[in-house]
Amino acid sequence: MIYKMSEDKMRLRPFIISKDFDQIKNWMMDERGHALWCANRFKFPLEKDDFESVLFNMANEHCESQFVATADDGALLGFFSYSLNLDSNEGMLKFVMVNPSFRGQGLGKQMLKLALDYAFNITKADAVHLNVFSENTGAKKCYKSIGFTERDTHPNAFAYKDEFWGRCNMIFTKKQGE
Repeated sequence: MIYKMSEDKMRLRPFIISKDFDQIKNWMMDERGHALWCANRFKFPLEKDDFESVLFNMANEHCESQFVATADDGALLGFFSYSLNLDSNEGMLKFVMVNPSFRGQGLGKQMLKLALDYAFNITKADAVHLNVFSENTGAKKCYKSIGFTERDTHPNAFAYKDEFWGRCNMIFTKKQGE
């Protein structure tokens, strides 16, 4: 299904596993893409119990919350996880993913802008960071296009089969958004 959406129609809401999982579970269709997305923190293919358990543990350890981006008709457009480190006052985005039916339309950028708005205006973060594998060039390009800058990179930080991927930490400061 090809779906075009105007920029002002995306919304964020909390992720509800009983309502949203059955759609999200199909967004990562291959093992390598899955590993690029989550560093194998979740089983492939996604299993509801495992997904729920890992998210529950992250919520308990890091006060992490999950969100979905939706269209007015309720279509799920994206997913991400967010937490705020109170010591550094930095937010962290994890598991950023756009529904493959809607990729290439700028919805990832739009969702990230809404996530940054939430981080700066609701949680009062001074900065937001995320990790992305250097080999995930599409994601890195998306993050850079809205203003994330590279803070540091650790080469060969993750092994996937016979590949070794660098982990790049990228940051967006509140001052950049002003």
